[in-house]
Amino acid sequence: MSVVSLAGLPTGTRRTLACLAVAVSMALTTAAACAQDPRTDQVPPPQDTPYAGTIAIHVDASDRLQGIFRVHETIPVKAGALTLLYPQWIPGDHSPTGPIAMLAGLKLSANGKPIMWKRDEYNVYAFHLDVPAGVSTLDATFQYMSGRTDNEGFEITDRMMDMEWSKVALYPAGYFSRGITFAPSVTLAHGWQLGTALETASQSGDTTTFKPVTFNNLVDSPIYAGQYFKRVDLNPGGDAPVHLDIVADAPKYLEMTPEQLNVHRALVTQAVKLFGSHHYDHYDFLFSLSDVLGGNGTEHHQSSEDGMGADYFTAWNDNSPGRDLLAHEYTHSWNGKFRRPADLWTPNFNVPMGDSLLWVYEGQTQYWGYILTARAGMWTPQEFRDALAMEAANYDRNRPGFQWRTLEDTTNDATAARRSSLPYRSWQMSEDYYSGGQMMWLEVDAKLRALTNDHKSLDDFASAFFGVDNGSYVTKTYTFDDVVAGLNGVAKYDWASFLHARVQTLNPPLENGIAATGWKLVYTDQESGYEKQYNSRPEPSRHLYNFAWSIGLTMTDKGEVNDVRWDGPAFKAGVSTGATLVAVNGQTYSSDVLKSAIAAARNSKTPIQLLLKYQDGYRTVPVDYHGGLQYPHLVRIEGTPDYLSQIIAPRK
Repeated sequence: MSVVSLAGLPTGTRRTLACLAVAVSMALTTAAACAQDPRTDQVPPPQDTPYAGTIAIHVDASDRLQGIFRVHETIPVKAGALTLLYPQWIPGDHSPTGPIAMLAGLKLSANGKPIMWKRDEYNVYAFHLDVPAGVSTLDATFQYMSGRTDNEGFEITDRMMDMEWSKVALYPAGYFSRGITFAPSVTLAHGWQLGTALETASQSGDTTTFKPVTFNNLVDSPIYAGQYFKRVDLNPGGDAPVHLDIVADAPKYLEMTPEQLNVHRALVTQAVKLFGSHHYDHYDFLFSLSDVLGGNGTEHHQSSEDGMGADYFTAWNDNSPGRDLLAHEYTHSWNGKFRRPADLWTPNFNVPMGDSLLWVYEGQTQYWGYILTARAGMWTPQEFRDALAMEAANYDRNRPGFQWRTLEDTTNDATAARRSSLPYRSWQMSEDYYSGGQMMWLEVDAKLRALTNDHKSLDDFASAFFGVDNGSYVTKTYTFDDVVAGLNGVAKYDWASFLHARVQTLNPPLENGIAATGWKLVYTDQESGYEKQYNSRPEPSRHLYNFAWSIGLTMTDKGEVNDVRWDGPAFKAGVSTGATLVAVNGQTYSSDVLKSAIAAARNSKTPIQLLLKYQDGYRTVPVDYHGGLQYPHLVRIEGTPDYLSQIIAPRK
């Protein structure tokens, strides 16, 4: 074996050859490690080559009583080994949560004869088979068993459904999903109507056949359908149609007032003015108004899965919490679907995603969701400020978890916790990249305005960063350096250090944005109108009576302790999450009784006595708290620029 000297070569050449040597060494080491460890799956890696032929997929979704989706796929194949995959990493879920356990009854056949399959030993999402010689078409049938309890979440009820194609499809491994073409069709319950971003090719009875699309676009185009359906034009005369496709529990919930229609249309107008572009041919808000259907709130490129309580329109004046949902998911068409973090882009739905930039993907989307809701008039300025005050209070008093983990580290929560409940959320934290990111981007907006004497703002970043390539919906990825460059394009500053200090350090100053916009956070013993509504709504996310900023508890309407603020008064007294509060100072528990006790303790040295039931036992816990009720509000800092009011002013 001869050895070649690099001494006489130019420095750049020597460096290149050295790097190549290291790369080869690493590749050989990795290959050797894989050869020594047989515990790897046998799934062919995706290649950017088109799959030959078109896969026909039909879903019978007419079983509204038992919730069973029956699937038949016809797959063009050639003789030899084939691996079929069930989608695992679902865009918008940010985690490997494809519900493989709900797939049942899988049968494969060709020319009327069964073909045996075997699940991969180390990858439960992969099914291996050998296609016999002379077979050109494979038939696959199976059922998707949707959840049938409140805990599982209902995807179909006796009046409506939400069907995601990722849950009802198998696709061939070894290809980029954009290179696989599907011809989809669906059969609905009799008389139901549907909304989807897919384009209809034909209609026969209760069966709709759609135009062929890539598997990427199919997974990105769910269906909402129901017995009571209404389609509303939100962009009349616009160059790209936008519709609100509503399914409701009863016909009365479909009715909108002219004022409600106007603010929903204004949402589209304000979003397009913000970004200066659109990246869809048409867009559909798939909107369920139901107290039963679950699983709502997922972004797609040309549609979104959205859902609120049945009385969203009919009890409009009592329904301000949650109205930012439509704006949030719509913003994702620009931020998340068109522009996407580079580590979140994957060639198919079974390659792991990276979530490191979710503080941009979700955090800035959360920011724009609030802003656009206010600009459209779906919130009053006061409702916007009250909603923002509740978010700010969490980072002022209720996130001790930042003592041990960073905002960036919370981007791992979707994978680590799978969005399950946590016993001590204030300490463990969970996906704080949403609202923590929102608070950081508020400060960025204020900083841009201050640096440019109020001539530039985060609007300019949004237009330049997310609004490029108008009309294109080919995904354009970004990195941390791209975000820094985009901010510098608006106003020169050490943005890398600014972002690092808030995203990658402990105890980040996420509350700074409020003061930077000319307001300050204060606490009084009176709830805001927004918070009163938040605590009284019937949706699962409501009825969380928030005493976090005072005694350090959040409660459900049934008295169950939802969270205990780490090292707060209740925590120090020994209160546990999951306990049920039975009585307060000898009186049967209600939220009003607890409020009265907290208020009375302000003028007393006597601890608040909480009678708790936990694990079939009862105990009385004295909580030595005397700070009174504490509810957050925003008030103006006189003599400073009121950037916050400028930020939410509608764009003309």
